[in-house]
Amino acid sequence: MAAAETFLSVPLDEFAAAISVGPVQSDLFDFRLGHFGRVCETFAKVSQRREVTTVEYFSRMHKTNSIIMHAPKMSIFETAANLELWPKILPHYRYIRYLERSPNRNVVVMAAVRSGIPIKWTSEQIIDRDRVEIHFHHLKAFSKGMRVVWTFDQRPDGVLVTIVHDLHFRIPALAPVAEPIIGDFFTHNVANKTLRCMRDYVEAKANRIAA
Repeated sequence: MAAAETFLSVPLDEFAAAISVGPVQSDLFDFRLGHFGRVCETFAKVSQRREVTTVEYFSRMHKTNSIIMHAPKMSIFETAANLELWPKILPHYRYIRYLERSPNRNVVVMAAVRSGIPIKWTSEQIIDRDRVEIHFHHLKAFSKGMRVVWTFDQRPDGVLVTIVHDLHFRIPALAPVAEPIIGDFFTHNVANKTLRCMRDYVEAKANRIAA
């Protein structure tokens, strides 16, 4: 925590609240921000003087990740819905702890790692078996307010699995700084790893059943 604060003249908690809608998880910023920190400081000072003109497009983060999986659609869906399985098949996930649990709705603490940097957040999961979709709403930490949707589209060449992340930033002036950190460095990277590892698992399972 102190390492990050050495680069910021504004309190880290205030910056965290600005780029999303809640307090930052301490282990997320347990590394040196370097150039990002200096850019954050600049945007914070400028926004305080109200010299930044923003448009709605730049106040939100929208990320899409997708991959083709060669396995039965419902098998893929149930694998993705089973959060208890994730740390066993996704090596970048440290753990998932259930706070509330039911057949179609769960509240969980999810902990992963990105290039050695631990990240953690609390999320509500809704499993929609009628529409074959999985929805997440991030409730705490750096990504509070983020909406995530998993869809499963049967194609001739397999099942297209897509993850869409959407987040609106509280202070649009800081979005150009927050989006590369939360959107590209963490969210997009972790989602890509999740899809690749899940594909490997469901395809290997399908091949074993076929054999």
